[in-house]
Amino acid sequence: MTEEVVVLEPGDERAKKIAKAMASQTANDILSDLKEGPLSAAEIADHLSIPITTLKYHIENLADAGLIKIVRTKWSSKGREMKVYGLTDTLLIVAPQVKDIRAILLKYASLFGVIVFATVIAAVVMPMLMPPAPEPMPRMVAFNEGAPLGAAPKAGGEGFLGGVDTSVLAFFLGGSTVLLVLLVYEVYLYFTYYRRRKSRV
Repeated sequence: MTEEVVVLEPGDERAKKIAKAMASQTANDILSDLKEGPLSAAEIADHLSIPITTLKYHIENLADAGLIKIVRTKWSSKGREMKVYGLTDTLLIVAPQVKDIRAILLKYASLFGVIVFATVIAAVVMPMLMPPAPEPMPRMVAFNEGAPLGAAPKAGGEGFLGGVDTSVLAFFLGGSTVLLVLLVYEVYLYFTYYRRRKSRV
């Protein structure tokens, strides 16, 4: 079954219905009971030991919010048709109400600046906290015949990132990667959801 993705904005009708349906602990108990599989109203009321009238109130709210649905019907021993309820396969995403592409870019630019600042601070502070590395012993090598023995010549420069601690570099790359993924996702939401919603208003 394909999962439905629903983006909720504070104050919209769907968000209000979900908030109303989930305001009671009984509603949460009903959802927990339905995790085990589809059940009829009588079966849920029996499991939770609550009156059927109370259950029906919460069932209606949950169904109206789109959190549960009727998956099938069956017949009771008395010949009555009974509705069997199950959970909907829905992913709910709560997002801010106002979205603007410039605001999105400015937000992530500010967060990237925080990461850069934290990386610089870590690069300066960490060497002070780390114990000094022991100096390597000089390695003696023989040159051409007749030349004196001496220390091995030093290798070339360590490169641009040679003096940067690997943990600091990992922090910077990890934080930047997370920000990039979130930025791509939010820009995708803007062009696929917020922009269309704004045009309908």
